[in-house]
Amino acid sequence: MTDRLEGLSALVAVNHPDEATREAAEAVVAGIRAAGGEAVALRADVSREDEAEALVAAATQAHGPIDVLVSNAGVAVAAPLHETSAEDWDRVIAVHLRGAFLVARRVLPGMYGRRRGRVLFTASQLAYKGAAGFAAYTAAKGALISLTRTLALEAADTGVTVNAIAPGATMTPMLADVPEAILDKVRADIPLGRIAEVADIVPTYVFLASEEGRHYQGQCLSPNGGDVFL
Repeated sequence: MTDRLEGLSALVAVNHPDEATREAAEAVVAGIRAAGGEAVALRADVSREDEAEALVAAATQAHGPIDVLVSNAGVAVAAPLHETSAEDWDRVIAVHLRGAFLVARRVLPGMYGRRRGRVLFTASQLAYKGAAGFAAYTAAKGALISLTRTLALEAADTGVTVNAIAPGATMTPMLADVPEAILDKVRADIPLGRIAEVADIVPTYVFLASEEGRHYQGQCLSPNGGDVFL
């Protein structure tokens, strides 16, 4: 990926956590290749240190040094805090926060050495407004925003930018099993009146990964349709 930031092109490594998600990851890879790009699908549970290390090594072997890291792994468990098991809490925090830490820790030395790179953490507008029944998820997303700010200070003189994106409700597999009545309530609470599609969110990542995003550091941009005003 070296020297690809300015042109907005990239050699992409698509991570998926298990065999159940392999098909979806391979579909993304196929789409990238059909558009003339280069991509590979790699399996790793980023909350596990050995697998996070292996993921970075495999991505580097496939495409060379990593210039853009998009930390986007996530899971959610719906339950009031007093009904949330310690196991569920630990799993949500591990995937969102520990995973972001483990992969960034492995990628950053190379970025620092080349004095260039982009680190993008995926937060959520719910980190700002909260969401009843999703304490672990919102806590993890809030922690990612704090991590973004601290790492941005650490990286300030290295040529590496560190920012976060906090999307609003978006039609992804995470919403696939949500009853339509609840989705209607979500839509009604969004000033623009609709739940985002992935295509509404992607341009923010592309911008922050590009040369045009070079003066953004420690920021959190939130394409959320007006759900939260930051």
